[in-house]
Amino acid sequence: MHAIIVSAQGGPEVLEHVERPDPVPGDGELVVDVAASGVNFIDIYHRSGAYPLDLPTSIGSEGAGTVSAVGPGVEGVAVGDTVAWANVLGSYAEKAVVPAARAVPVPDGVSADVAAAAMLQGMTAHYLTHSTHEVREGDRVLVHAGAGGMGQLLIQLAKLKGATVFTTVSTSEKEKLAREAGADEVLRYDSFVEPLRRSIDVVYDGVGRTTFDGGLEVLRPRGLMALYGAASGPVPPVDPQVLNRQGSLFLTRPTLIHYIADREELLRRASDLFGWISSGQLRISISHRYPLADARQAHEDLAGRRTHGKLLLIP
Repeated sequence: MHAIIVSAQGGPEVLEHVERPDPVPGDGELVVDVAASGVNFIDIYHRSGAYPLDLPTSIGSEGAGTVSAVGPGVEGVAVGDTVAWANVLGSYAEKAVVPAARAVPVPDGVSADVAAAAMLQGMTAHYLTHSTHEVREGDRVLVHAGAGGMGQLLIQLAKLKGATVFTTVSTSEKEKLAREAGADEVLRYDSFVEPLRRSIDVVYDGVGRTTFDGGLEVLRPRGLMALYGAASGPVPPVDPQVLNRQGSLFLTRPTLIHYIADREELLRRASDLFGWISSGQLRISISHRYPLADARQAHEDLAGRRTHGKLLLIP
């Protein structure tokens, strides 16, 4: 089989398209013929060393496909089933080894590529709007980067909960996409603070360095900053006294793995997502599909913010 590996950390050029032996499932594991792999910023962090991994390593954290082999001790999954997963390294490959406990059944009516596109970002949007801050009807929500894959999902889920959603984008084209996702008001990154100052219940910030300080300024007293990513670079150290001065604000840096820590929670979030997709309440925007061998280009496009939805690698 072919796979993408990293032998030295660095830029997109370190991504290697190599041939490897077909995997064999161990206890509690599945081998899945990958239909599509999601491309995410966490993959860039793994590749660059921002999130260090032992090298050499496989890469990619999300995908969907058809089970081709089942290891000892696995129950409830059979060869031929379609499954999806997130937070499983080695997903940039023609065949992936997936712990059965992390595999989610994909229902009829949801294609494998849509399932792959929905898992990591979809469940992140789910926990952010349902757990980190449980959005309620009438909440005023700010979503940064509203035209991206995560941004569009956050807008849609916040609207399903009855919120008024503000978002930031960089271009008129991206404004159109954010409005199509349901945003009530679309602002530019350099001018969002004054119109929203001290009026927002929760800020969902996956941009980081360039938006963080402004995000604190728009929060109402006791509002919440949910910093879930750093597309523009890491946020510098924060003096907790700033949170006091701005109105006893809350700050959290959540990550998906802590919100799908047990299988019941994983299945609940995935079931909600697939249900909304099947009913048409949630639209998954797939921006680009790349051949597996073009993983480098996918990383360059994602990091360069040249895309406006989910990126997939197709083996």
